[in-house]
Amino acid sequence: MEGGAWLAHKYLMHGPLWSWHEDHHKPNGNLFQKNDRFFLIFAVPSWLSIMFGMIYQFQFLTGFGAGIAVYGLVYFLVHDVLIHRRFNWFDKTENKYFRAIRKAHKAHHKNQFKQGGICFGMLLVPRKYFHI
Repeated sequence: MEGGAWLAHKYLMHGPLWSWHEDHHKPNGNLFQKNDRFFLIFAVPSWLSIMFGMIYQFQFLTGFGAGIAVYGLVYFLVHDVLIHRRFNWFDKTENKYFRAIRKAHKAHHKNQFKQGGICFGMLLVPRKYFHI
C-alpha cells in the first residue's frame, strides 16, 4: 500500500489532481480541505471490494479491500493526527520513528507548489530523517 500511496501522491495529487491537494499545502484555516476528498477515493473501492468479496466468497478481493481500509486508518492516525495534529492525541511522543516521519513530512511541506516536492511517502522514511 505504501508504494501505491507514494505513486498516487507524487503523480496524481501533485499532478492532475493538484487542485484538490493544493489546500493541503496552503491551508486556509478551514476544518475540512478539498484534499479530504481523497478519503472517499480510497474508501469507496475498499468498501466495494470488501462487499463483493464477501458476497461472492472471493477472499482475495475481501483482503484487498481490507488492506486499503487498514492503510486508510493508519494514514489517518499518522498523517492527520501525528503529523498535522488535527487532534492532540500524540503530542508528547519522543519515539524516533514518529519523529522521523514528522521531519520527512515537514520537508515535503516546505515546498508549497505542485512541482519540486520531496518525501512523497508516509510510513517509509529516508534514513537521514532519523538523525536530523
